[in-house]
Amino acid sequence: MTEPPASAPLLSLKGLSFNYPERPAIINQLDFVLNEKAHIGIAAPNGSGKSTLFHLIVGLLKPSAGKIIYNGREISKEEDFKLLRRQVGLLFQHADDQLFFPTVLEDVAFGPLNLGKSKAEARALSLKVLENLGLSDFADRITFKLSGGEKRLVALATVLAMEPKVLLLDEPTAGLDHATKHKLIDLLNSFKDLSYLMVSHEFDFLTETTEHIYTMENGKILVDEELHIHHHEHAHRSGKQPHRHI
Repeated sequence: MTEPPASAPLLSLKGLSFNYPERPAIINQLDFVLNEKAHIGIAAPNGSGKSTLFHLIVGLLKPSAGKIIYNGREISKEEDFKLLRRQVGLLFQHADDQLFFPTVLEDVAFGPLNLGKSKAEARALSLKVLENLGLSDFADRITFKLSGGEKRLVALATVLAMEPKVLLLDEPTAGLDHATKHKLIDLLNSFKDLSYLMVSHEFDFLTETTEHIYTMENGKILVDEELHIHHHEHAHRSGKQPHRHI
């Protein structure tokens, strides 16, 4: 892909819409911009379309209307999405959807091998990613025998091994214990040159890992009102809007 102009956003969604058969639109004329090196969080209830939005961005679902523009180029055909998926990594909400090889190292190395790296290069990169996640001793472990939290971290490793420019993280803390969650916070905060858009129900986690927190309502991302996050884990929309919980 060609490099965009310096002022161009990395990812733009314009008028994006999608509905499942015989159901109202779950994504409805949605507009959104993700700039380079931006770290954005979305806090919204189940069923608001967050996972669907991520699947649209990487081409797992096809929008009924609207445009996806990445790196200054409109993405519409499968060939376009193949290129996009080399640079935009998606962490699925359920780790079992992302892991399919017998061992952890095979799962993590799969992406780099598909990108054309040699077996030696893919192995070295995969082992480095596992080390960064505190999973150095996981390489030969059997994937399906891992705990839910361990699978979550291995799924993240498979994404990071692709060396993406953008991360789409769908509930990355699901199943993680307190210590591992703080390790993930430190890792995300180290990504100074990486953009990410993250969905989480954990507001404290979002405040520690993102610069802005938005919500979704009626199929749109609400970006024009600041969310004030409270430790008792609900959010108020500021301004003169009525007091409302999401």
